[in-house]
Amino acid sequence: MAPPTEVLTAERILEATEEVLRRHGPAKATVVDVARALGVSHGSVYRHFRTKAALREAVTKRWLDRTSEALAGIVAETSRDPEARLRAWLLALFEAKRHKAGDDPELFATYTTLAGENSDAVDEHLEDLTGQLAEIVRAGVEAGAFTSADPLVTARAVFQATARFHDPGYHREWQQPGVLDEFEAVVDLLVRGLRP
Repeated sequence: MAPPTEVLTAERILEATEEVLRRHGPAKATVVDVARALGVSHGSVYRHFRTKAALREAVTKRWLDRTSEALAGIVAETSRDPEARLRAWLLALFEAKRHKAGDDPELFATYTTLAGENSDAVDEHLEDLTGQLAEIVRAGVEAGAFTSADPLVTARAVFQATARFHDPGYHREWQQPGVLDEFEAVVDLLVRGLRP
C-alpha cells in the first residue's frame, strides 16, 4: 500500500466513498474499498468514521446538504420579492432532484438506498428544507404578499403539496413530457392560495 500523498481528512474519505459507491453500489461497497481507493489502511478510515454505518450516514448527509445549501442561497436573496423567491426555491428543488435522478441514475439509486438507511439524516434534511420554506412564507406575510397564521405549518403544506416534484419515489415521472407544465400549475395554485 503506497503512502498517501495528502493528509487524510474526513472530506477526502467522503469523496472517495462517493466514487466507490458509484463504482460498486451500496450493496457491494466496503470500507476496505474506500481505503484502497485512498491508498491507506481501513483502520485509517475508521479513525475518522467509527463504523461503516457512520461513513454511509456522513455521505448521505453530505449529498443532502448540497441541495440544502443551494436552496439557502435563494432564501437569502431578500432583494427578490417573496413570491419570486418561493417560485425560484421550488423550481430549484425540483431541478436539483430531477438532475440528480436523470444525470446519473445509478448514483441516484445508490443515494436513495442510503437515504432509506439513514432516516435521521433525511429527517434533518426535511426539517431544514421546511424551515427554509417557512422563512420565505414568513417574509411574504411580513411584506403583505402572503397570508398565513403559522408560516411553518404553511411551509409544510407547500412542501407536501409539491412532493411529486421532489420526493425520490416519483423520480420516474420527472422526465415525462409536460412535467414542467404540471409543476408550474401546482406552484401557481399554491401561490394563489397564499395571497391575501
